[in-house]
Amino acid sequence: MVDLQTTFAGIELRNPVLLASGTCGYGDELTPFIDLARLGGIVTKTITPEPRAGNPPPRVVETPAGMLNSIGLQNPGLEDFLSVKWPFLSRLDTRVIVNIAAPTARLHGQMAARLEEAEGIAAIEVNISSPNMKDGGMLFGCSPTASAEVIASVRASTSRPVIAKLTPNVTDISAIARAVAEAGADGLSMINTLLGMAVDLPSRRPFLGNVTGGLSGPAIKPVALALVHKVRQSVDLPIMGLGGISNATDALEFIVAGATAVQVGTATFVEPAAADRIVDGIEDYCRQEDVDRVESLVGTLRL
Repeated sequence: MVDLQTTFAGIELRNPVLLASGTCGYGDELTPFIDLARLGGIVTKTITPEPRAGNPPPRVVETPAGMLNSIGLQNPGLEDFLSVKWPFLSRLDTRVIVNIAAPTARLHGQMAARLEEAEGIAAIEVNISSPNMKDGGMLFGCSPTASAEVIASVRASTSRPVIAKLTPNVTDISAIARAVAEAGADGLSMINTLLGMAVDLPSRRPFLGNVTGGLSGPAIKPVALALVHKVRQSVDLPIMGLGGISNATDALEFIVAGATAVQVGTATFVEPAAADRIVDGIEDYCRQEDVDRVESLVGTLRL
């Protein structure tokens, strides 16, 4: 038997495959297609202090080897999440990580404190990296100081593991990683989407109503792998790798590059049960290579 269990920031996962924030809704949307208990966990769609309607449409456009989205963190707000969404999520037989974002560091802390009242949350993933949230988001993630302030506020307000989700749209991602580590982060999720744009030539207009959006999918995988490897060398924090993971080989490449766990995102839009298939593929690889524990592959890249 292959041992697929792994531990990330003190959270015991039945396997290293999770569903990424913004791609699995609040879990119930995918239940007709996949047994969520088969996965290591899910990360909820981002929650903000107040409800958000999101950005103007069109909000999604397909690109070569990926997609652009400018959803704008549409969500029901913290209180509706707790009263309407959390009852279902709390009953899932898998780890549930709640992703949060807010316009200020103080509001991030207040959200974390409110979530302390909900039983069963495995960790808080702090979205300091969304390119689709103009009042915060990537503005935090591009500054070591601002990133640290947000993470410190959350860390002071919760007993749960705190995971910082980093943006690739910076000059030196390692500086951001070091700043959030010093501020008390227990782990990192990387990477969020790359800032991108698509143009409709006949009309000479942007495809997206917000003009720019976040690029995800296989197109960004080489960037994500390079940044995971880079940060692994400079920060002693566990990493959840994401960015273009479509199959078990992709997932294993992230693990070998230094990720303790991975998140599957855009592939879920193409194939709702993709994460299930990836779990099976990781197990098959380990069996073929006589690997008893998937954790033994983490960071084994040969240089």
